Amino acid sequence: MTSIDTVIVGAGISGLTTAAAIGKGGSLVVLERDTEIGGYCKTIKRDGFTWDYSGHFFHFKHAAVEAWLRARMPGQDIRTVAKKSFITYGDRQIDFPFQKNIHQLPQEEFIDCLYDLYMARGPGMPAQPEGNFKEMLYARFGRSIAEKFLIPYNEKLYATDLATLDRDAMGRFFPYADLTDIVRNMRNPDNASYNASFTYPAGGAIEYVKALATEVDPSAIKLNEGVEAIDLEKKTVRTPKGEYRFERLVSSMPFPALLRACGLPVDEQVFTWNQVLVFNLGFDSKGPRNAHWIYYPDRALPFYRVGLYDNIFDHPRMSLYVELGFERHAKVDVAAERERVLDGLKRAGLVTTQKLIAEHSVLMNPAYVHINTRSNAAVADLKAKLADRGVHSIGRYGSWTYCSIEDNIVEARQLATKLGVAKAWAWT
Repeated sequence: MTSIDTVIVGAGISGLTTAAAIGKGGSLVVLERDTEIGGYCKTIKRDGFTWDYSGHFFHFKHAAVEAWLRARMPGQDIRTVAKKSFITYGDRQIDFPFQKNIHQLPQEEFIDCLYDLYMARGPGMPAQPEGNFKEMLYARFGRSIAEKFLIPYNEKLYATDLATLDRDAMGRFFPYADLTDIVRNMRNPDNASYNASFTYPAGGAIEYVKALATEVDPSAIKLNEGVEAIDLEKKTVRTPKGEYRFERLVSSMPFPALLRACGLPVDEQVFTWNQVLVFNLGFDSKGPRNAHWIYYPDRALPFYRVGLYDNIFDHPRMSLYVELGFERHAKVDVAAERERVLDGLKRAGLVTTQKLIAEHSVLMNPAYVHINTRSNAAVADLKAKLADRGVHSIGRYGSWTYCSIEDNIVEARQLATKLGVAKAWAWT
């Protein structure tokens, strides 16, 4: 058995940030079940195309965090891009967010949306219940806006009844707007959001992962070594290759998986999620030039979002990621879905004469966690109890939440500081 001060589970963004915070020479080990680092930030390069596991465009709130990463990416072409995104609705392209751009709809539909919005939020109108995500959408935006876009799109994404989600399931990432915002936007467009601009490196999202890894001793990263069991009493972790005794353990594995590894029960009615199947597709010629990603609420199309990598660096060949949501227990027939996607891309007008020349797919499971009052309470309670035993769970899946990649970096750094193991960085 090997004694290590800090055992880190997962070599994705959260795990590597924790390891980088401790630094080279520290007593640590990073256990990763996969054959390479990166988690869901892996990048695939094939036939001249560069794709990520899904669309990972970076939105930095903290300039110091971005500067720290860029300093460790010498020679990398990193673009800062003003986002172009829209919603395909019928035969129209509606600017995102939908609720602030209802004036771009056909006249009768615009009137329906505006009327329902006023009846829901107008002066003197009674407040409607907001006990869950679906009720919040109806209460704040009215029936027409909710049913034309917000409900069908999010049901395709989350692959669940939105009534099972907390009203704040998307937190700061949901583009809220009140009646005044929506009316004002008709004359003075302001569609800014948290991701109004983004950065992206030519080498793909993995370049940010590699930047973090430069601060970690390579010998400390153990690939092909997943966690089998964690003994909270003895403070040991078992892998297929041996055992480690730890003072503290930092995990970014999905929270239910951590509970099972610790021998704790998991309530499957509390912890739910979806799967997302991603197709990365490369074509022989250019497609639309006016978008970085497009939203599709139409239930007749299998995908909910399509991103265009080629419009970031103005590549001459169309390079897409296409995302489909599935219920967590669904048995996904990738070959059948591929045919549905290719047909859907033609019906949506994205593919016309272009020929498919390269492709890749990945099924992310879990993908988006389902956040509700019960899951929030359970996570807070169980994380506190695990922390008392020296086990700390972080990251999107470790905290069972919805957050950005930058949020993961900041959280991991803050935890390392709290635990007293962080070295001095250029940012705090």
